[in-house]
Amino acid sequence: MGVMPSKITSKYAIYNGDCMDLMASLPDAKVDFSVYSPPFAGLYNYTSDERDFSNCGDYKEFYRHYGFAVAELARITKPGRLTAVHCTDIPMGNTGKDALHDLPGEIIRLHESLGWSFVARHTIWKEPLWVRNRTLTKSLAHRTIVDDSAYAGVASADYLLMFRNAGVNAVPVAYPTGLDYYAGEEQVPEELLKYKGWKGDQKQNRYSHWIWRRYASSVWDDIRMGNVLDFQNTKDPDDERHVHPLQKDVIERAIQLRSNPGEIVFTPFLGVGSEAAGAIALGRKAIGAEIKESYFRQAVVNLERAETSWHMATQQSLSLDDGADWVME
Repeated sequence: MGVMPSKITSKYAIYNGDCMDLMASLPDAKVDFSVYSPPFAGLYNYTSDERDFSNCGDYKEFYRHYGFAVAELARITKPGRLTAVHCTDIPMGNTGKDALHDLPGEIIRLHESLGWSFVARHTIWKEPLWVRNRTLTKSLAHRTIVDDSAYAGVASADYLLMFRNAGVNAVPVAYPTGLDYYAGEEQVPEELLKYKGWKGDQKQNRYSHWIWRRYASSVWDDIRMGNVLDFQNTKDPDDERHVHPLQKDVIERAIQLRSNPGEIVFTPFLGVGSEAAGAIALGRKAIGAEIKESYFRQAVVNLERAETSWHMATQQSLSLDDGADWVME
């Protein structure tokens, strides 16, 4: 790996460069869990860099390039551990009469072809008016059903797809006293709080059961859409649109369920650092790469805040220059 601009502390290591170069430098079976949103070719163009996946000429080229990343992720991920991919159906235009591209289905088939097992799909519900106002999708306009509802659309959900790497997991991700943290918009019933951290028979742990019923659901309709990291300062002069980061609730649920405290969470497409910040907040270590310089700069700011908050919460001294040894071990 060539020299990349980076920020490395005792809790995270992030790089401003191509994720393929970063992954090539990592040893086999380094990562415990990964979570990310791939750059959707045909939806957004993030940079003019020819290495940016979003600049592929068509979907065939995109899946060929993305396949290299998926295969490399399998190499650096520990046996039996998981990767989570955030995605959605992609509109092929915005005339109000366009078809959808089945990005989730293609991602599933791609992972399966490279040795991953498809094990779960969480559907993230989005309120239709919120989607309409954010995307200006013509098929969601009320006028569409007034004029010709044959062309009416749907507020496409987001999906979090879970894939398990080949092999047997050597270190269980275990919660002997159940789940003790809920990320979502609902309020935990007050009468259940006494069960938090329940050390007795876990069949009686009503606090953890309440959380698990929501996390195990195939549809997550309690995600706070506006609960995202700061991204307002990332727009470059030639950018066409702002991109909305992945919600913290989604990230924290995935990391909480699929990794242990102290383990390494990787994101090949760092963005403004949402997944890495979630890892730090939950006591994990984060590694990530971001090719877009303005996103990387904002990720540095966001992760400095996340690490400061983590140290304050755990009453540990803040150290922002502990070296990179843990990254390459």
